[in-house]
Amino acid sequence: MRVFLVSLLMVNAAGLLASQEIVDRIAARVENDIILLSDIRVLSRYQRFLDGKSEADAHILDRLIDQWMVRTEADVSRFPHPSDAEIDGALERLRKSFSSAEQYEASRKQSGLSDSQVRGMLASQLYLSNYLDSRFRPAVQVDPPAIEDFYRNTFVPQAKAGGQEPPSLDAAHDLIQEALVQRGINEQSEKWLRESRTRLHIDILLEGGSK
Repeated sequence: MRVFLVSLLMVNAAGLLASQEIVDRIAARVENDIILLSDIRVLSRYQRFLDGKSEADAHILDRLIDQWMVRTEADVSRFPHPSDAEIDGALERLRKSFSSAEQYEASRKQSGLSDSQVRGMLASQLYLSNYLDSRFRPAVQVDPPAIEDFYRNTFVPQAKAGGQEPPSLDAAHDLIQEALVQRGINEQSEKWLRESRTRLHIDILLEGGSK
């Protein structure tokens, strides 16, 4: 299950590709900053690397604007950047998400991304997701009835649909609690981003984009 934090925070890798990127232009202005068409192209490549497909440019631009808002607030608050160990762990998890090391390398090369570019993307992704987690986790409360309801109506049916015998509620308790916390963080993040966007001066210059 791909949660909002992951989908939102697929990283803004502006400038990480080599300078062969042929044509560039401004896709949007956000306050005094700009988002370039090349930023959209890089994130599109990263999406194809992870999922084999990418979203439409307008949707990617929306993600980049959301990232700008998160990054700006995190920078202002002097939020700590991830350590090398955190980045190494994220890179290892990404590699293991592919069927084999060979498949990982083939997909990376096909996307046109170098090892250092992938690492840079993961570092930025961690920075943004860690900030959102730190900002909204304390406000998320999960009570026992919510855990029991999720276990009965979601967890057990999904396990049985996959041909698996579901573990007991006690065994699944911590996993379900964290899933519900993440859902709460997602909901709080989405609400904050929607409200924050209304206070920003945003000019969309990408054809087909929307505010």
